[in-house]
Amino acid sequence: MSLRNIAIIAHVDHGKTTLVDQLLAQSGVFRANEATVERAMDSNDQERERGITILAKATSVLWQGAAGETRINIIDTPGHADFGGEVERILGMVDGCLLLVDAEEGVMPQTKFVLGKALKLGLRPIVVLNKVDRAHADPERVVGDVFDLFATMGASDEQLDFPHIYASGKQGWAVTEMAHEKKDLSALFDKIVEHVPAPQAEQRADEPFRLLSVLIESDPFLGRLLTGRVEAGRAVPGLTVRALSPDGTEVERGRITKVLAFRGLQRRPIDSADAGDIVAIAGLSKATVADTIAAPEVTEPLPAQPIDPPTIAITVSVNDSPLAGREGDKVQSRVIRDRLLKEAEANVAIRVTETADKDAYEVAGRGELQLGVLIETMRREGFEVSISRPRVVFQTDPETGEKLEPIEDVVIDVDDDFTGVVIEKLSARKAELKDMGPSGAGKTRITLQAPSRSLIGYQGEFLTDTRGSGVLNRVFSHYEPYKGAIEGRRNGVLVSNSDGETAAYALWNLEERGTMFVGGGEKTYQGMIIGENSRSDDLDVNPMKAKQLTNVRASGKDEAVRLTPPRRLTLEQAIAYIEDDELVEVTPKNIRLRKQVLNPSFRKKRQREQA
Repeated sequence: MSLRNIAIIAHVDHGKTTLVDQLLAQSGVFRANEATVERAMDSNDQERERGITILAKATSVLWQGAAGETRINIIDTPGHADFGGEVERILGMVDGCLLLVDAEEGVMPQTKFVLGKALKLGLRPIVVLNKVDRAHADPERVVGDVFDLFATMGASDEQLDFPHIYASGKQGWAVTEMAHEKKDLSALFDKIVEHVPAPQAEQRADEPFRLLSVLIESDPFLGRLLTGRVEAGRAVPGLTVRALSPDGTEVERGRITKVLAFRGLQRRPIDSADAGDIVAIAGLSKATVADTIAAPEVTEPLPAQPIDPPTIAITVSVNDSPLAGREGDKVQSRVIRDRLLKEAEANVAIRVTETADKDAYEVAGRGELQLGVLIETMRREGFEVSISRPRVVFQTDPETGEKLEPIEDVVIDVDDDFTGVVIEKLSARKAELKDMGPSGAGKTRITLQAPSRSLIGYQGEFLTDTRGSGVLNRVFSHYEPYKGAIEGRRNGVLVSNSDGETAAYALWNLEERGTMFVGGGEKTYQGMIIGENSRSDDLDVNPMKAKQLTNVRASGKDEAVRLTPPRRLTLEQAIAYIEDDELVEVTPKNIRLRKQVLNPSFRKKRQREQA
């Protein structure tokens, strides 16, 4: 039986996970009467809620085609640029990839990013034009755009001669020509077997065992599981191995207790794994991502794929608000530190460092979404933390000593009526317009290059400006010299000046001052942000003031207090909203905004010192 290892890479929402669903279904993984869920590979709670893939996951199918029986290991990858580290590390253990491109949207920023990584490793992608059944799909134009992209990315002649297939992942068919009968995905399966080479590792079957750990997870029964491709030899339970770090030092010695192979959506124990197969091994307690697991006689570690550096950082500290410790059970600095280091070990795109004061931790990643997903996961585990405003990770030019900042490629699809306001706002934030043109159906596509700083907190404003109809996609491009100060939030905030529970009467009177973030009867404290001021300065207010009752009969009836529903910020919106002197208080039940310095007198004193 022959073997093929492939990854499915694409921009977000171009249909990777939906296509994997159909590949699993049509290869006979599910029984005829088995209940199946949509997007079966998105098994994580947050993946299901958000409708996106966050973690790269492996599966495998058996295909009986023209070339006989073939086992195809498939790795489903995330599409968001924030989770690009997942794509970078798994591309090293596959021999080919499917590059999915939406036949309507065409080439997008993340398409360029993932393709660049695949071409650099010498992979020869199969281009799948997905969603060709859409009303405004134009597959021929998109094929031309993809070819131009390959050429600009410096693809070799062999890579430029890529096969392309027309498909509909939702309807479950793929054809090599649009005129062919659209019945199933057999054309795609056969093209994978024909175009993707068998693993080169199969030729090293007689050498000592070697495996490069690419993914790490923990199992309550088996302990630490390390997933990777067997690069040489054979993995069998009971085999004595040692773990080597990337610089060649020995991390630990141990024995493989279990070898698990991916079979459909399950992981099953197998007696042995041959060279070239993608498996998970158990039995080691210290080895981590990028370590080489090898037979005792091996001294040279396998080269690990370099990962792009993080571009955005936040400070995570202990929750020290007056309401701390009432909702979460993991509140100590030591517990928070252990959890962040555990995340950094499993997620190669995240970097955790201790601050100079030793009382907080700086967590650097690829974007607000990635950091938001981490904090949301911790919140659900019972943690209480305080989060600072995201800031970009600057670099210094080694030759000139000049300060460099990250620049992102931004592609915006927006209704024609809103192009003016979008370009105006982004130009004020130091963005440069690169291209602009119609994208069909009354929409315009705007391509810009903007500093990462300017995009922090812009998403909410963008959705307001475009009446919720705009789509903004971004991906890290390169570093450029610092572009100077960028205007932040224009509105000030309403800050509570005392502790207690909010009164509906007080909030009703404050509504003319701005937009509320809290409703009536909610706990608040001095220094907590309860709303957005309609003016540019911060305002200390009393949200606990109740109506004074008297025994004098009023001439008219009391007006019923009817409050406008408060504006509830999600975690990502809250992190992007705050300014440098503010924090987000995250607990298992609530997300609150607050000032770093709670006392208004001390706050004013600090402002005078900084001025």
